[in-house]
Amino acid sequence: MNNPTNYVRLGVLALLWGSSFLLIKLALGALSPTQIALTRIVLGAAVLLALCALRGMRPSRDRKLWRHVAVAALFGSALPWVLFGLGEQTVDSGLTGVLNATTPLWTVLFGLFAGREAMPPTRLGGLLLGFLGVLLIFAPWQGGSLLGWGVLACLGAAVSYGVGYVYIGRNLTGNHGLPPLALAAMQMVAATGYALLALPLDGLQPVRWEPLALLAVAVLGIFGTGLAFAINYRIIGDEGATTASTVAYLMPIVSVLLGWLLLGEELGLRVLLGMAIVLLGVALTRRSATTKYVASPAPEEDEMSNQLRTEAARTTRTARTARTDELPPIEPPGAWTRFRLALMRGSQLYADLATNHPLK
Repeated sequence: MNNPTNYVRLGVLALLWGSSFLLIKLALGALSPTQIALTRIVLGAAVLLALCALRGMRPSRDRKLWRHVAVAALFGSALPWVLFGLGEQTVDSGLTGVLNATTPLWTVLFGLFAGREAMPPTRLGGLLLGFLGVLLIFAPWQGGSLLGWGVLACLGAAVSYGVGYVYIGRNLTGNHGLPPLALAAMQMVAATGYALLALPLDGLQPVRWEPLALLAVAVLGIFGTGLAFAINYRIIGDEGATTASTVAYLMPIVSVLLGWLLLGEELGLRVLLGMAIVLLGVALTRRSATTKYVASPAPEEDEMSNQLRTEAARTTRTARTARTDELPPIEPPGAWTRFRLALMRGSQLYADLATNHPLK
């Protein structure tokens, strides 16, 4: 890494996001799922708004942008966080982390349907392998299958994340004039409204006085939501989106280990093997773009190509005044240059997505 301190930041980020499922499980001892989601969102929004104020960032007043942010907040924050709380009433925190690891697979799948994702053979193989791992986890061919309503709620949260990512990529990346941190704060503010609307479902019951559970939801909101956004934003800025994305491979490992160490949860060999297959599938869906990025031309070479094209254009103009019939053709940008620009746009897309949503 360019900055060795980012190794520590990456480890802290994996711990914060990987432990979020443990914190949700503990928080259920005092609050309902919608109460947990609301508290988490409000605390996260407060942290992000404070960071924006310190950096002189202000939310946009563009109504069209707020409409897009509202949709992203529904599928990328409010809905999955309520579903995770509902699911963890019957599902172990470690298994919830494993199911959350399928998020990149759903993102690729919905991106394909939306016409935003290419599907080379490597990516298609990774997608199929990942869903094979999901099938192995559920094991519907066994009588004691894990496929219950709680597991379906957790899987629905991962699906919701996938929808949110694709929507953000289509509508919230580009020239909107706002840094990702400001968009993240706007997303949390919009998600607060959804969480308030969801309170009548099960959030009107009294909060039980359980110090550990209340501490868990406070840590989840302040550190696991608000501060984690800022850390991820810093890693992307220092090291790039590819390095920041490695946290997705660490999160399920952290969630499984914490559930085993602190809650005595046990996952069978089949589930652990399914998790490994899912992570391998996720790696394959990203491998193609990463490999091509390494092979792209250096900035100096691209600048030299631009200079050569400028010189060719100048020569062309001179030749046109002398002999029009000998006008040399102006070469269009080469394939490598176009490819490099496409990769740069893809990298910026992931940076915006990863910063607008923590993929947890």
